Amino acid sequence: MAKKKMLRALAGETLAVPPVWMMRQAGRYLPEYRATREQAGDFLSLCYNSDLATEVTLQPIRRFGFDAAILFADILLIPQALGAELWFVTGEGPRLSTITTARDFEALKPAEVIHETLAPIYQTLRNLTQELPAETTLIGFAGAPWTVATYMIAGRGTPDQAPAHALMRENRALFRALIERLTEATILYLSAQVEAGAEVIKLFDSWAGSLKGADFDEFALEPCRRITAALKERHPGIAVIGFPREAGERYIGFGRATGIDCVALDNSVSPEWAAEHVQRDGCVQGNLAPSHLVTGGSALVEETRRIRDAFSGGPHVFNLGHGITPDADPANVQRMIDTIRE
Repeated sequence: MAKKKMLRALAGETLAVPPVWMMRQAGRYLPEYRATREQAGDFLSLCYNSDLATEVTLQPIRRFGFDAAILFADILLIPQALGAELWFVTGEGPRLSTITTARDFEALKPAEVIHETLAPIYQTLRNLTQELPAETTLIGFAGAPWTVATYMIAGRGTPDQAPAHALMRENRALFRALIERLTEATILYLSAQVEAGAEVIKLFDSWAGSLKGADFDEFALEPCRRITAALKERHPGIAVIGFPREAGERYIGFGRATGIDCVALDNSVSPEWAAEHVQRDGCVQGNLAPSHLVTGGSALVEETRRIRDAFSGGPHVFNLGHGITPDADPANVQRMIDTIRE
């Protein structure tokens, strides 16, 4: 049995105290992160500077002693590696050149060439294998094809992913070709991350909830299944966490259908419901509302205990239901951890 707490939970072991880490745990709520980002100059420069990306990945481990560290990078580096233009607008988020026609798609590079652009990301992972405490699990990640495609089609994040849904309806062949290219690239990217030292892979499908019925099966579930199968074939024993955010009822059976080792849950489902319907198939991760780390107080403690206790009958990784927000108080993060481990 794997010795690290995180790997033990992902292997299906029920632990008295669950391992804990947080999505976006290296980020703007930490003053030390803000200082390092300023040193880098801008967000993308920070992602591609292996030394500084290593530093910000380590900062929350030093401060809080999380059971896992997640590589500092961004889900939109794959589009950039495929030839899309990518930039960040301060206060507004990412912008990309759009893929809306066959000509746009044909201008993309083949999946095999992504490593040239992404080499610094692999170096960050190699650095972390040397720098992390022996008990800390190293997580690599990518955005799932559907979620990445929504940004590539719209050129930015959208509240309802309407541009991607429109292209899916109007030119399904082009849409499928884009999903296929992203699936191929994601397999290559994540496989290289494992070779560089990642012990766990997480696939973020942040916009999975806007897919319904057969579209969910084809564009959320099936790419996750293919990526997971390819990674496990190339790297036997690698653990995969899937996060089809806001999947609701579709969380049920998602782990079985895709072959992932752990289903990450958002905070729109209750831990009691998820324990009954999702955890019976294996490990679950989640699902404290990030707002509790802003407001703190007794509600934070009570909700942390509620989630810990609801999932105590099976394998569980404690996490948030979405990424920690920049206005979170680091003292509340410590209180959450202390409550989990009390």
